[in-house]
Amino acid sequence: MNFKMIHENYNVRSLEKSLDFYAKALGLKEHRRTEAADGSFIIVYLSNEQSDFELELTWMRDMDRPYNLGDCEFHLAFETDDYEASHRLHEEMGCICYENLEMGIYFIKDPDGYWLEIVPGH
Repeated sequence: MNFKMIHENYNVRSLEKSLDFYAKALGLKEHRRTEAADGSFIIVYLSNEQSDFELELTWMRDMDRPYNLGDCEFHLAFETDDYEASHRLHEEMGCICYENLEMGIYFIKDPDGYWLEIVPGH
């Protein structure tokens, strides 16, 4: 039996803010979407040409508070082919939330507080 990872889901409060953030910060674009007939939810799948893995953003109409991310001890990692330029972009965006200089990595935070690791290409 073989398993292939295909997507990870993040629930978001503002779909527009999140789509803008992921496009600017990581070059992810909407690949497809599903909308409930009653308007209760919208699911948008983001991807890029670097991989077939998708980030699924789910917006729930009736969510009336920020999502509880606990201690935020989870993350999605992105490898970049230009670490310095990526770091400059994220610094300008003000979304860097943690840097580990010894390991040569850093984390950015999306509008809902999800952490995303940025690692240099190998």
